[in-house]
Amino acid sequence: MGTATCIDIIVAIILPPLGVFLKFGCHVEFWLCLVLTLFGYLPGILYAIYAITK
Repeated sequence: MGTATCIDIIVAIILPPLGVFLKFGCHVEFWLCLVLTLFGYLPGILYAIYAITK
């Protein structure tokens, strides 16, 4: 895992949609993370970390 990935994960923990947006832009992953974060903060974090590390 590189430094950029570690920084992305830290940003994803603080604000999940922003972490996913920085990696993927405004694609499906971002919108899915945004909806999951609106349903609950923890599902948003879990998906963001999954999407960034896959």
